Amino acid sequence: MRKLKITIGRVVLQVDLYDTPTADAILAAAPFEARATTWQGEVYFQAPVRADREANARDVVEKGELAFRHEGEAIVIGYGPTPCSQGDEIRLALPENIWGRTTDELSGLAEVEAGQLVKVEAVE
Repeated sequence: MRKLKITIGRVVLQVDLYDTPTADAILAAAPFEARATTWQGEVYFQAPVRADREANARDVVEKGELAFRHEGEAIVIGYGPTPCSQGDEIRLALPENIWGRTTDELSGLAEVEAGQLVKVEAVE
């Protein structure tokens, strides 16, 4: 299984990559660093990756799924309801490529502040 580690402050996520072109591009770009941006219910950050919208792109994700917003070349981690959500769902602003999943606890993402350093590394 291909994996990445994403570190944002004290939050460390082990991510299992799906077999998608977007996952391939993100893995090929690692390691890289970025600065976090926050929106209610999500943390996102720039990635040095270009990817077209995939056929299975969607805006509602399950907790733990990671997305890639090709319009802004950003990795998006939704961890709770956003301003776009209906009820308790995790609804992102746009349909995005789903490229990986983590089973790690996401509650610490609520403490991430805009501008915090994000490190993305391949895990062997």
